[in-house]
Amino acid sequence: MDRPVLEVMRGRFSCRTYLPKPIEDRPQAWLRIFLEGHQAGPFGSPTRLGLVAAMSGDERALKGLGTYGAIKNAQGFIIGAMGPGPKNLEDFGFVMERAILAAAALGLGTCWIGGVFTRSRFAKAIGVSGDETVPAVAVAGYCADERKSGGWIGRAVRRSSRLPREKIFFSNSFDRPLEHGDAGFMGPALESVRWAPSASNKQPWRVVRKEGKWHFYLQRTKGYGNRGAWGKLVGMADLQRVDMGIAMCHFDQAARELGAAGTWEIAAPAITLPDELSEYTATWREAPPADAERV
Repeated sequence: MDRPVLEVMRGRFSCRTYLPKPIEDRPQAWLRIFLEGHQAGPFGSPTRLGLVAAMSGDERALKGLGTYGAIKNAQGFIIGAMGPGPKNLEDFGFVMERAILAAAALGLGTCWIGGVFTRSRFAKAIGVSGDETVPAVAVAGYCADERKSGGWIGRAVRRSSRLPREKIFFSNSFDRPLEHGDAGFMGPALESVRWAPSASNKQPWRVVRKEGKWHFYLQRTKGYGNRGAWGKLVGMADLQRVDMGIAMCHFDQAARELGAAGTWEIAAPAITLPDELSEYTATWREAPPADAERV
């Protein structure tokens, strides 16, 4: 993709109204190639992605979810299937968001939709089998005029509804907010986390920098998602874990564009959690420069 990923992240918004125009052959082919080559998340959970054309009845099926508003003139869907694994939902969020950013870089509008899809027509479209599940899908197509679809309004709302940096990023412990200048050249990568989409805009991610590592934590919303009685009853995925994968994807892709090297690992640090709703997710370890002198 030729467009800078930071530019794509800042410009992308949840589009719900699309032009009644099929995705053109060239971007469709490029997106399929991208999906085929980028199906692995940082923790190796079994995931696979597919691009399918919209069919009659899809919009009615989405409207039945009742929480994301009407999707109009949907032309295609990015569908992800996920197998079991300790970090499968984080991997799923990571690979789906990476695919959504690729679609946005190609000029397509997109919208995350989380729900109960494992036995749906969308799961059948990608051939889900065995112990695979479908935690969410993404709509893709050519977004209608932003003034009609809510694009420019949506960005204004997002700008005012983003949590401030001092509520998200910390230095060494949760009682010490990370000063803006202390992030160094990684500042844009942190800002990309702030702009990441999340279910119901809960923004559940928290990041603590300590000794050259960036530790990602989930700050749960009480009673939200499958933690609530309704979510468990209908089999909804833990969408806030998916949100963590989305935030990790933004940080990872932005860091790569900034020229930073690093790897994801599970290595919970000795940091006191702020409350019972907080839990450790993963760590991004900075790698030393390739030409660094060894001592």
